Amino acid sequence: MKEIKGTLVERIKRTAQVESFRFNLPEDVEFLPGQFLQVIFDEENRGNKVLNKYLSFSSTPGKDYIEVTKKLSESDFSSSLKRLKEGDKVLFKIPLGNCVFLEDYKKIGFLVGGIGITPVISIIEYICEKGLDTDVCLLYSNKTEQEIAFKQELDHWRKKNENIKILYAVTKCQPQDEECVFGGLNKDIVSEKMADFKDRRIFIYGPPGMVTAMKDVCSEIGCDEKQLKTENFVGY
Repeated sequence: MKEIKGTLVERIKRTAQVESFRFNLPEDVEFLPGQFLQVIFDEENRGNKVLNKYLSFSSTPGKDYIEVTKKLSESDFSSSLKRLKEGDKVLFKIPLGNCVFLEDYKKIGFLVGGIGITPVISIIEYICEKGLDTDVCLLYSNKTEQEIAFKQELDHWRKKNENIKILYAVTKCQPQDEECVFGGLNKDIVSEKMADFKDRRIFIYGPPGMVTAMKDVCSEIGCDEKQLKTENFVGY
């Protein structure tokens, strides 16, 4: 883990509220897919939890940039991100986190909602770029189809790799896309769409409430707790 300044080189709109920020670093920094970093806007007060927050990598290791993605709100932290211009420098503490993908995981599943997709992107892109034969099942919940971040990338990867299966679930309105289902990730959807859950290492990313709900679902359907890997996204 180290502190290093990155230079903003690109901003990418993912949805109306979700945006990615790409930074070049002055040196290579190793991290594992699924890890995160701390963005430090207040360098004088490292304990400032309003301006110094944690974001997952939404890029895979080995790129000539790192990328983080945030659902932007009216918070001071989001406002600081919104003000960034190409060429601006930001301090990072990097890397952090143990909820990571390892290449010897042959069958994995994801239960994620909203911005919890960011580490999943890092992992799936890594699998595709490395040509791994990992079997992936992603169940991804959002309020509406318009809020599905990275859908274009996810659809591209699953078309190229038959080992990647994805189900989109939306909770606020009936979906137009036939590949989406209406409703949350409850025990019926999980046990039906990830029927071989007992064979998979299951990653759960998201706000604490989402993580708790998905752990409860996994418990109800009989998942081995040792197969679960969870990460709470706090402060969103």
